[in-house]
Order: sequence, then C-alpha cells, then structure tokens
Amino acid sequence: MKTIDPKKRVLSDNGYMTDRRSLLKSAVSGFSAGLLGAPIAAYAQNGRAVDAPENIRAFHQSHQLKPLPFAASSLEGLSARLIESHWSNNYGGSVRALNETNRRLAAALADPDLPAFTYNDLKREHLMRTGSVVLHELYFDNLGGGGQTSAALRSALANAFGDFSRWESEYRRIAAGLGGGAGWVVLGYNRHFGVLENYWMADHMHAPVHTVPLLVMDMYEHSYQMDYGAATARYIDAFFANINWDTVMGRIEGLGV
Repeated sequence: MKTIDPKKRVLSDNGYMTDRRSLLKSAVSGFSAGLLGAPIAAYAQNGRAVDAPENIRAFHQSHQLKPLPFAASSLEGLSARLIESHWSNNYGGSVRALNETNRRLAAALADPDLPAFTYNDLKREHLMRTGSVVLHELYFDNLGGGGQTSAALRSALANAFGDFSRWESEYRRIAAGLGGGAGWVVLGYNRHFGVLENYWMADHMHAPVHTVPLLVMDMYEHSYQMDYGAATARYIDAFFANINWDTVMGRIEGLGV
C-alpha cells in the first residue's frame, strides 16, 4: 500500500481522493450558495441568538433508518430476533434521538437566554447520537457475508500487520476485552499516519482522529446478550462468520491507496 501525503490529498464524501484546494473551493461554493438561497438570518453579536433558516442542513437534518442489507434470518449464529431488536430498538432509537436533538438544537440556537452550558448538553447528545447512528450503519453494512476473505483482502491486512492472522488475533483480543461492558472494535485507515490499525473505542463519541472505519464490530451487550448472554467469545465467533468482506474490501479500495 502506498503512502498518502495527508497535506496534499484528502478523502471526499464519495470515497475518492482529491486535492485539498479543489475540495475547499467546492465546499465554500456550496456553503455560499446555501446562504444566498436562505432567508435572512438574525446573526447577532457577542454570543447572542442566531436564527437557523429551514434550509440550512446543519440545523435541520432528518435521518431515516437505513434498511438492513441482508435478511435478518440469514445470519449464522445471530438470530433474527436479536438482529431485528438491535436494528429497530438500538440503532433505530439513536436515529430518532438524533432527529429530536437536531430539532431542539435549531430551536435552542434562537434562544438568547439559554445558558451556553445547557446548549452544550444538547451538543453532547448530538455527538453521541451521531456516532451511534454512523457506527451502527457501518456495522450492519459489514455483516451478511459468509466470512470468507479474498486473497487481495488478506494481502492488504498482511501488509499492515505482518500477516492476516496477526491482524485477526489482535482484533479478537480487543473485542474480548470489551466483553461484558460497552464499546466498539474498529479496523480503520488512519489518513494522518497512512496506516491500517485496529482501534479500541469505549463509546460512540471517542473515535480515532482522521481515520476511515473499514470493519466495525459492536461490543455493546445489546448486540449479543439475547443470543449468548455473557458468552462474548461465541458472539465474536459469530461476528467473524458473518463478515461481508466484499464490503470491507470496497471500503479499502475507496481509499485509493
């Protein structure tokens, strides 16, 4: 895998690398167009209220539940009852909570008497729910396969970890350490260092900086307790048996490295 100079190239929304100057030019143009087409906002001075026009996406997003990319009953060792509950209650609950948080933020922004620390309570919830929604969508999207890896995928991980088995051993060890608690295991590409690494994450809010998630594993108890109780090792085995490695490889190829 060749090294990317992070000062010259960045990952765009469509997953392909572009030069930073072009990306900034595009972002500024889009942002300016949005402002010019918006109602005139009351941008006050000294931290006072700021209205959020209805067509400014940063304050008026509405997220929809992303359908499972596989039949809930099709996974090996993970029951349809577990998957459906996880998708509807845990992931779905975060989607609904994120939408409500966005609505409250838009209203709170225009309240000149709302203390900053109270506003930041909403921003903390926004951070947490954003992380939960994104990570859950990545998690479900990298399930539904047969757990079989291609030669290209094994080679990519071997280049970073010495061999594929060393990568898998570390990933499983991190997951085992999170058993009985909460968190995520993420194989990611750190764009700043130009390297593939496995990451331990305690929650939805503390992710490795400047890193693209490639394989995401939910280690919150809701992801396995219904089927396995406290037997997290069996859940880890089931997760590996159902990884969609084509999805993971697509994410790696999308990096352009």
